[in-house]
Amino acid sequence: MAGRAIRITDPADPRIAAFVSVKERDLAGREGRFIAEGTVVLSLLAAAHGRGDGIVAEAVLLLENRLNGVEPILERFGPEVPVYVADRAVFNAIAGFDMHRGVMAIGRRGQMPSLETVIARLPERALVLTAIGISNHDNMGALFRNAAAFGAEAVLIDETSCDPFYRKALRVSVGSVLTVPQVRGGSASDMLSALTAAGFSLFGLSPRGELALQDLKPAARTALVMGTEGEGLPPHLMAALPTLRIRQRPGLDSLNVATAAGIALHHAAALNGLI
Repeated sequence: MAGRAIRITDPADPRIAAFVSVKERDLAGREGRFIAEGTVVLSLLAAAHGRGDGIVAEAVLLLENRLNGVEPILERFGPEVPVYVADRAVFNAIAGFDMHRGVMAIGRRGQMPSLETVIARLPERALVLTAIGISNHDNMGALFRNAAAFGAEAVLIDETSCDPFYRKALRVSVGSVLTVPQVRGGSASDMLSALTAAGFSLFGLSPRGELALQDLKPAARTALVMGTEGEGLPPHLMAALPTLRIRQRPGLDSLNVATAAGIALHHAAALNGLI
């Protein structure tokens, strides 16, 4: 692998142009490209690269002293994925900041599965997380990390939510964005109608929920619906869905959306024998 690595000595080298100033110039939305950071995320990108479901790696950039440590991961990429290495001064000049991890890759999304395809692939017993109006990239990444940890089969994201492939969201998810099946786009109503037609029991999470989370009953197919930070689910969905609340001590209006999702996912997964 060391022989395959291409040394970069000039931050202006056109071969690594996609990596330049990644902190200020995020690649989300740029022809489907995204930045993957860190060893764990690189490993998950290698797994996705070989799955054939639309996510591929285009190039890897490493701090020179990280090359030997990630060699087993790099061997899982084909020869079509170039591996660049640089010393710390050049690497930081490329990235635009002191990136101590020293591991970056450019990935690209192809055609992602449709809502109908993702739902059709779900098993008979399944837990799904639905995100509506999530605008904070840290929260989006944490939602995916929770979904992966507690066995959610998919995350459905409406058209008003932020992109989970944004650099920060992907990093916070510790690569779970690359592993959990997902759909992004379309209206919340369309997503919830499709889940209902597929036999899912839907529950909105809200501090004003009519039922305590502990009152949730086992169901073969359960979908938990999370609303935007602060305002929560819109009134028309609150009126249309059964709603759950997480009991807490008085004095605080609500939990962070990702924290609430983690608690609810763990409870639903355990209740239904999924973990």
